[in-house]
Amino acid sequence: MTNLTRPEGTPPEDLLLSRRSLAGLVAAGYAAIAVGANAAPITTSTDGLAIDSVVMTGGLPGYMARPAGKGRYPAVIVVNEVFGLHEYIRDICRRFARAGYVAIAPEFFYRNDPDRTLAKTMDFKEIFRIVGAAKNEQVMGDVGTTLDWLTAQGFVDKKRLAITGFCWGGAVTWMAVARFALLKAGTAWYGRLAPPKPGEPVTDERKYPLELAGELNAPVLGLYGGLDRGIPLSDVEAMRAALKAAGSKSEIIVYPDAEHGFHADYRPSYNEKAAADGWARLLAHFKANGVGPGPA
Repeated sequence: MTNLTRPEGTPPEDLLLSRRSLAGLVAAGYAAIAVGANAAPITTSTDGLAIDSVVMTGGLPGYMARPAGKGRYPAVIVVNEVFGLHEYIRDICRRFARAGYVAIAPEFFYRNDPDRTLAKTMDFKEIFRIVGAAKNEQVMGDVGTTLDWLTAQGFVDKKRLAITGFCWGGAVTWMAVARFALLKAGTAWYGRLAPPKPGEPVTDERKYPLELAGELNAPVLGLYGGLDRGIPLSDVEAMRAALKAAGSKSEIIVYPDAEHGFHADYRPSYNEKAAADGWARLLAHFKANGVGPGPA
């Protein structure tokens, strides 16, 4: 399995890789409804890292991982999929920490999922109920709360802040970069781009990424799958055209053989080659836009 922590390759001691049973993966905290029977997710060692469960203003919980060394480090907000803050998202934070970042994953659905059922349930209707209750303004407020928390920490370089998100979190990434000038870069993994089509349900009156292409405060790297059945390539091409018309420095990469969720190494949709390339591009994108790794 390709190591995803650093584009130039990861020392063996950085990651502990193992194949575990399906039951073991569910017990470890991976989303039960999505985990693949043959999954071998990356597990990142916590050696040399500081790990903490934090509670931010208003009671917003979050999982934080950072290098244990002294200094001010760049920070990345990690936005979860519809399955909430489960083990895959926590490991993403640890991968960022090992690469030289402070990473924090806010628990966006905690208000409507106090028992943290998202990772355990096998009921998609319940998942959609919980996720649908998190409206855009609430989510943007939580992103703002997380930025406030980060900029108040002595180990964070508040001039080097970025955001990334997966699936549901990919759309949040586009919208957050349009909202918050503090963010210097974003990477959106297969997040929805276009507003609902005629006949599709509307759960939130808001703008969608395609409608915000001209309002981005920083460059966003979009990473999409050519075989994604939920995000048609016509939406991707429309977003590319909107970004070009707006003079944006944002870029979208499409992996022709990748499905939705191609980075999620615990799911059947995982595409090792696309995931590794996307991770390397993410790190290069952050560095190129002033959010390089390591202490100031």
